[in-house]
Amino acid sequence: MNIIFLDRDGTIIQEPPDQQVDSFEKLELIPGVIRGLHQLVDRGYELVLVTNQDHLGTAGYPMQSYKQVQNKLTRLMAGEGIRFLQTFVCPHGPEDGCRCRKPATGLVDAFLAARAFDRDRSWMLGDRETDVQFGRAIGVHTVRLGGRGKPETSAEYDAHDFPDACRFIQDRERFVRVRRTTAETDIRIELAVDGSGRHDINTGIGFFDHMLAQLIKHASMDATIFVRGDLRVDEHHTVEDTGLALGDALRQALGDKRGIERYGFTLPMDESVAHTVLDLGGRSYLAFEADFERERVGELPTELVEDFFRAFANGLRANLHITVTGRNDHHKIEAIFKSVARALRVAIGRDERRLSELPSTKGVL
Repeated sequence: MNIIFLDRDGTIIQEPPDQQVDSFEKLELIPGVIRGLHQLVDRGYELVLVTNQDHLGTAGYPMQSYKQVQNKLTRLMAGEGIRFLQTFVCPHGPEDGCRCRKPATGLVDAFLAARAFDRDRSWMLGDRETDVQFGRAIGVHTVRLGGRGKPETSAEYDAHDFPDACRFIQDRERFVRVRRTTAETDIRIELAVDGSGRHDINTGIGFFDHMLAQLIKHASMDATIFVRGDLRVDEHHTVEDTGLALGDALRQALGDKRGIERYGFTLPMDESVAHTVLDLGGRSYLAFEADFERERVGELPTELVEDFFRAFANGLRANLHITVTGRNDHHKIEAIFKSVARALRVAIGRDERRLSELPSTKGVL
C-alpha cells in the first residue's frame, strides 16, 4: 500500500484570513485539487487526511461547524470518486502542548503501527513546514505547497501549485532503495527511474564508476550507488554483484511495468559503434559480442564487462543483446554503456495514452 498523507486547510481547501473554515461560505477548493487527487488515486495511492484544527470544540469554533464543513467536503470528494481512507483531526491549540498536533505524530501512531505500507513510495503533502516535519517524522517523502523561496522549508520538493505537486509525486513513484549484502560485497543503491541523470557512485573501481555514471546519465535516471567489495581478492565480485543489484533495483522500481514502452534499440563513440537491443519482458538472456585487446581499462578487467551485463540482465529479468565494433577498448566499453542507457531510456519510458495497460498480450510481464 502507498499512501498520500494530506493536510487540509491551505492544501486541498483555501485557508481564510481567520484560519478557520467553519461555514459553507468559506469552503473553497484549491485549484486543481480534484484532477490532481484523481491522478493519484488512479495510480493506486490511498489518501489519509491529517489536519490541525485549533481550539476545535470551543465556543469560538463549535464541533458542529467543523462537522458540517467536513461532511460537505467528504461528500463532494466522494461524488468525484475520491475517498479518504481515514481522517485524523487534532483539536488543540499550539499552547496546549499535546502529542497529536502536527508535527507530533501521536494522532497517527496507532494507524502507522496497524497498517503495512511502503514508506519509500508514500508522501506527506502540505502547505506548512510543520507538515514537512510531520512527514519526515513518520518516514515518508515530503512535498510542500507554496514553500518555494522560503528559507525555512526543508521539503524534498516545493511545488508551485497542487497539480505541480501531484506531477512530482507521479514522476517519483518509480523509486527504490536496495541493499544487497554478502560475504563478498555490501551494496547500497537508491534509484529513481524518472530522473535527470544525477548520480553519486563509488564502487572502488574508478573506470567502472565512470561507466555506471554514463549508464545513469544517458538513461535519464537518478542514482546513488555505494559498493564495498573484496577488491583485495579480485574485482569480479564487485562488478558482477553491482550488475545484479542494479538490475534488481530497476526491476523493482518499474513495479508492474504498466504503461512502459518495453522495448529499446545504436550509438557511436568515435570510431566505435555499439548496438543494443532490449526487451523488459521478464525473461533473462544476454547475447554479447565484443572483442577487447587490452586486459584492463583503468582498474576494470575488460572480461568483466560481459559479466556485469549478464548479471544486470538477470537482475532486471531482461533480454539484452549487445554488439560492439571499434579499435579503442575504452571507446568500445563506453559506447556499450551509453548504448544500453539509451535503449533503457526508451524501454522504461511511459506511453501516456496507455498508462494502465501492460505492453503484453499475456497480461503479465
